[in-house]
Amino acid sequence: MSDSAAGPFADAAGPADYARGCVLRLVARRGAPPPPQHPFYARRAACFVTLKKHGELRGCVGTLEPAEPDLGREIARNAHSAAFHDPRFAPVGEDELEALTCSVDVLSPSEECEIADLDPAAYGVIVSAGPRRGVLLPDLSGVDTVGQQVGIALQKAGIGPEEAFCVRRFTVSRFREGDEADG
Repeated sequence: MSDSAAGPFADAAGPADYARGCVLRLVARRGAPPPPQHPFYARRAACFVTLKKHGELRGCVGTLEPAEPDLGREIARNAHSAAFHDPRFAPVGEDELEALTCSVDVLSPSEECEIADLDPAAYGVIVSAGPRRGVLLPDLSGVDTVGQQVGIALQKAGIGPEEAFCVRRFTVSRFREGDEADG
């Protein structure tokens, strides 16, 4: 089976184009294509893959710590999960592929912080209380204040605002379709 079966995205250097190529191949029940031969994909990093259909969220799954030996496999894993295992949505079907767009957020390691150290435009947030954990990526449309960001993350985790919780922050490098991988 040739990698060109994934269409024009299989050989693209950009992480979002690679994620889209993975989704195309996986929906067609073929394996994910190998990542481009670029040092960017050889490093270890956590990432999120976000799928949108006509600009609306269609799937978003990621990791906070690397789960694969390299970023290429991390992107492929999370593209698969975003397309087929986001519990908020049914699996992506072939009839949706043309309307889908992908983005990839590559995460920095997280660091402990205080709420005063957050900025929803610059930092993603992780809140936790015991085993419950909620995450929100940075720079999301409609999330303009730290209170909104933390509130959404707490709600996702099932943590009441009156409960004690820990806060961590992280930065992302966001890649949209057509963006090139950096070195």
